[in-house]
Amino acid sequence: MSRTDPLILAIDNGTQSVRALLFDTRGNLVGKGKQEIEPYFSEQPGWAEQHPDYFWEQLGIACQSLWASTDASPEQVAGLTVTTQRGTVVNLDKDGRPLRPAIIWLDQRHAHVDGPLKGPWGWLFKGLRLEDTIARFREKTQANWIAQNQPEIWKNTKHYLLLSGYLNYRLTGEFRDSTGSQVGYLPFDYKKQCWASPKDFKWQAMPVTREMLPELVQPGATIGQVLPEAASHLGVPAGLPVIAAASDKACEILGSGGLTPNIGCMSYGTTATINTTSGRYVEPIRFMPPYPSALPGHYSTEVMIYRGFWMVSWFKQQFGLREQKLAEARGIEPEALFDELVQAVPAGSMGLMLQPYWSPGVRNPGPEAKGSIIGFGDVHTRAHLYRAILEGLAYALREGKERIEKRSGVPIQRLRVAGGGSQSNAAMQLTADIFGLPAERPHTYETSGLGAAIDAAVGLKLHRDFKTAVANMTRVGDTFHPNPETSALYNRLYREVYLDMYPKLQPLYHKIREITGYPR
Repeated sequence: MSRTDPLILAIDNGTQSVRALLFDTRGNLVGKGKQEIEPYFSEQPGWAEQHPDYFWEQLGIACQSLWASTDASPEQVAGLTVTTQRGTVVNLDKDGRPLRPAIIWLDQRHAHVDGPLKGPWGWLFKGLRLEDTIARFREKTQANWIAQNQPEIWKNTKHYLLLSGYLNYRLTGEFRDSTGSQVGYLPFDYKKQCWASPKDFKWQAMPVTREMLPELVQPGATIGQVLPEAASHLGVPAGLPVIAAASDKACEILGSGGLTPNIGCMSYGTTATINTTSGRYVEPIRFMPPYPSALPGHYSTEVMIYRGFWMVSWFKQQFGLREQKLAEARGIEPEALFDELVQAVPAGSMGLMLQPYWSPGVRNPGPEAKGSIIGFGDVHTRAHLYRAILEGLAYALREGKERIEKRSGVPIQRLRVAGGGSQSNAAMQLTADIFGLPAERPHTYETSGLGAAIDAAVGLKLHRDFKTAVANMTRVGDTFHPNPETSALYNRLYREVYLDMYPKLQPLYHKIREITGYPR
């Protein structure tokens, strides 16, 4: 790399860490600063909050780490871009100061819902049998909870932003954000990718006003220029352009090279997802909108397993102390030993089948859903349980793939797998076998940051268009091909067992709630 080559600084503020990433125009990661963060604190059971200033402080530390670990110069940076976790909201006063901790996307509190929506919208949703769905939307809307429980804070809220909008504000002083970042309980029109029209039901369902919300621009457009105090905080020259990117999942798809609906982009992260990119508005689940893509004017047809690879972390915390201690003694990463656990048992986990609904959905599965494991016998060990978790996640994502294909009419022919779980060779092979498709791992682990850098590269005119930028900045690293015999075994387990689990267990989930008062 020449000392004169232009570089892009991509800020990736995820759930577990903040990363400051330097990419060149060929998609090479030439510098990285990573700062682990405390995802949230809880003042009440189920709450998940974090101070907005904390994210900004940790971003500065990540940048210090970056410049201490690379030979690249801050003077090479042509522009900045931001991608963040989705659905985390920030309340600011008239002076741009936080009024309360940010409510993190993992938060489980619920607002009170007093009857159905009034007027025509209420009649329409009743006729469509969507009253419960809309009630859950209103319950989970953070603005409703704040207005009900902290009315003074809501009264003083001048700006209501997602975390991406907050960081863009700290960088530029502008209340501006990307259309590609608008995922959450906001009055956003997912079809037109703009704030909802004044007659949309969302304005009636929450107390947010248009004046509270930022101006929206498309991915690749300019948010503003880096302020002097922000430049000092990040260690870059003042006045650099800040380019709009998109949410972390959307950027992950772009950074994986997923430009077309025949490529299924999977994320094995805290939330596990399968996505395709489409120029058409296709609801992967009826009445559940596709999210905005990091590719302007496009959509991400997403099916989500809410707790996803969090379940793997849960297993490691509850049952994986032995591997963690052994790895520490040997000076290796614990993941290598967990891969050995997977490979110690046969495909299908000797009949142990797991349904990964550790946290329910709104529709398919519904809010009554629970996680389930069936088929236990005296042959089963921790290794079988660990493999069954990975298999259950892959089964659920395969079901999502088939749902997307049915709704879009386009078969998915290739898989790109990103996220922390993609670093496990065992998980990648298992995925290829369950889907019966080659599973491709992108050339870099930092696909969210790379996707944001692609948006910035086009916005900065370092590449002439998105097709050229993706062709130059993304490529496949390792490919895992399905084993025909293993694939046939998984296909039977999926078709004859897994797909029947939720319909047969659903009535029992209702009974569990009815008898025990298990919370929604």
